[in-house]
Amino acid sequence: MNRTPTFVFAGTLVVLGILGLMKGDFIGLWQPVPRELPARMWMAYLCAIIPLVSGAGLFWKRTVHGAAAALLAWMVLWLLAIRIPAVVQAPLAMDAWYGWAEVAVYASAAWVLYGKGLRLARTLYGLEMIPFGIGHFVYVNETAQLVPAWLPGHFPLAYITGVAYIAAGIAIVAGSRVARWAAILSTLQMGLFTLLVWLPTVIAGPSAFQWSEFVISVTLTAAGWVVADSYEERPRPPA
Repeated sequence: MNRTPTFVFAGTLVVLGILGLMKGDFIGLWQPVPRELPARMWMAYLCAIIPLVSGAGLFWKRTVHGAAAALLAWMVLWLLAIRIPAVVQAPLAMDAWYGWAEVAVYASAAWVLYGKGLRLARTLYGLEMIPFGIGHFVYVNETAQLVPAWLPGHFPLAYITGVAYIAAGIAIVAGSRVARWAAILSTLQMGLFTLLVWLPTVIAGPSAFQWSEFVISVTLTAAGWVVADSYEERPRPPA
């Protein structure tokens, strides 16, 4: 497996951890968090320390397995304790599904790097792409507004990218022959969103929230890259 996606993912995790420690509270990735969450302050610091330490561990081959296992365990715990209950309580709320999907993307990448259950890790990643795509239809006005002004056809682009996410997710879950390309497509879309929407924002002088959202978007892209890179390109048969 190419180590470059792992390095990028690791670096962004470290930055996420630093941002969390600087804020002293949950950054956007973990929000919304119930006010009644036990030991809320300590949980906020764990949400910063675990990505920071795990990200650092992913830089070295001998510690990748342990670091990925720790990150995966924390992400799964967060899904079970916070994100899935939110979806159960409001199954028609797109924000709840978005929150689940974002955390699950990180879990998928950690699962891939853990090195066991690769098929399940890819399936989880594919399932996450479907809410991303549906969100483009539910929030089509908001999505169209995010498209840079110099690009034509804001609404068609919102619909096209939504369909692409859904199609990619289905192809990955089904384990189709184009699953690898579907994973690459989803990663490319997240990367383009980062470059076209969030990068100009941070160049223009971001707020703390916008800077955090930029780093989260970069990390999501890196996580998708890790999953896409897990597909080995099959050699072509001799002519």
